[in-house]
Amino acid sequence: MKVNKIRQNVFPVLAALIWGTAFVAQSVGADYVEPFTFNAARSVIAFLFLLVLCAVLRLRRRRDFAGQAAARPTAWKDLLAGGVCCGTALTVAANLQQKGLETTSSGKAGFITALYIVLVPIAGIFLKKYPPKTIWVSVALAVAGLYCLCIKEGFSITMGDFYVLLCAFCFTVHILVIDHFTQKVDGVELSCAQFFVVSALSAAGMLATESPSIAALQSCLWPILYVGVFSSGVAYTLQILAQRDSDPTVVSLLLSLESVFATLAGAVLLRDQMSGREYFGCALVLAAVVLAQLPEPKRKEACPSSAEE
Repeated sequence: MKVNKIRQNVFPVLAALIWGTAFVAQSVGADYVEPFTFNAARSVIAFLFLLVLCAVLRLRRRRDFAGQAAARPTAWKDLLAGGVCCGTALTVAANLQQKGLETTSSGKAGFITALYIVLVPIAGIFLKKYPPKTIWVSVALAVAGLYCLCIKEGFSITMGDFYVLLCAFCFTVHILVIDHFTQKVDGVELSCAQFFVVSALSAAGMLATESPSIAALQSCLWPILYVGVFSSGVAYTLQILAQRDSDPTVVSLLLSLESVFATLAGAVLLRDQMSGREYFGCALVLAAVVLAQLPEPKRKEACPSSAEE
């Protein structure tokens, strides 16, 4: 039980830490290549990294558990369906976010993207998954904290904001789809399959709408490698592993720490000065995360009627 708790809580925090610190690399890449080209390149790297990891893990399982467990007949069908569904949702979300960053600020984009922490529990209601009241309080605290953390100017709506808002809906779908398929297939293999789909769809979009060049890719090779291996290959796999047997709303709250880590990384690595408003925003998000981890109070059971004796 303790191992599961560590996986469900530590893995999404590590994913948020990687995404937060990798935001600089993503911004640098956006200066040189267009959205589909950037996402196609990073996804190919993530797919190759995860393909090697899957091969190593399979060989290790065969060595340590030879003949002890047979694969389910429908495992490949579930993996294929999961890869297509997760990969399609992630492709649309990632490219909408990259497109939005062209015309909106990173702070507004971070806040609007993180609205999936509100959309996930709302969508869960329609799927008959009702989060406890403390989770709703956590969501409200997190949204307030992210607003203080990310929004530094007047909140005017631009076309870039609209793209990022659509991206938040797509990330919501991505989280819920992962919640469905992670119960059926291996998490690392699901992540590998989803990045194969992201690579194919982004490459198709790149060839249809953009003009990629080798020189531009070489100019941002290191940012693409970093984002491909760590932000895509490692962090999204940690998200999938974290969502196994856990509440997607709680995981989404932990993932929202990305904005906190991005702000702190800017203060530490880039010597950015943090305002009191930003410190307050960090405190609210952290309070939301702590509250989400508290056990739900037990309901008092009604005493049996004496008439039933």
